[in-house]
Amino acid sequence: MNKYPNMVVELGAHTDCRGSAAYNEKLSDRRAKASAKFIATKITNPKNIYGKGYGENRPIEDCSSGCYDCTDEQHDENRRTEFLIISNGLDVKVNNTSTNSFDKE
Repeated sequence: MNKYPNMVVELGAHTDCRGSAAYNEKLSDRRAKASAKFIATKITNPKNIYGKGYGENRPIEDCSSGCYDCTDEQHDENRRTEFLIISNGLDVKVNNTSTNSFDKE
């Protein structure tokens, strides 16, 4: 981000499905904002990074058959923070070939 000081990045934090949805939304938001705050101390334009919590709403591993039917490994996959480039700060288009930027490769 120091090389491209006009780049804007969102840190999207996610939780697994254990716990209440309301708790997970608050937890993921705190995690995202704490990560963004740390990175902001290391970059030229700290206003260009922010955190957003998604709770359990965008899982990589589908636990729809029952949250507690998922393995620990599946829960681990769902607990994550993703970096999403909102704007690269250049007159260059960012090509995203994924139909869903939160899909597992």
